[in-house]
Amino acid sequence: MILAIAGLFLLALGLFCGAVLVLVPMGLVAWTADAVLWVLFPLFSLAGYALVVMASKSANAKTLTMVASVFLLLMAAASALGLVLGAASITSSGGSSLQLWYVLAVAGVLGLVGVASYGRSESAA
Repeated sequence: MILAIAGLFLLALGLFCGAVLVLVPMGLVAWTADAVLWVLFPLFSLAGYALVVMASKSANAKTLTMVASVFLLLMAAASALGLVLGAASITSSGGSSLQLWYVLAVAGVLGLVGVASYGRSESAA
């Protein structure tokens, strides 16, 4: 039980780090995104997911995989939207778009792997 709670907390923190990395360059929040968030986004997301999966039953793990993957893919889509809007000069972030590219790559890969693994486990059963 404690393992699952700790895992959910770390997963939520990881997703929060990724969301901040998306929102800051888009100018939607007046925060700053330190290099620490760049490291903690994938680290907390993966560690939290692993802890929850280790502590849960397989049916719960499948549901968590899909939920986490959907959040990651939504984050990647928001990053792509920010990149397109910035490239079209619809929004002006005033900063570098490197954070958006980073989240697009990391969240996109993690989300796609999660969705693909969910589909494989469904068809194998």
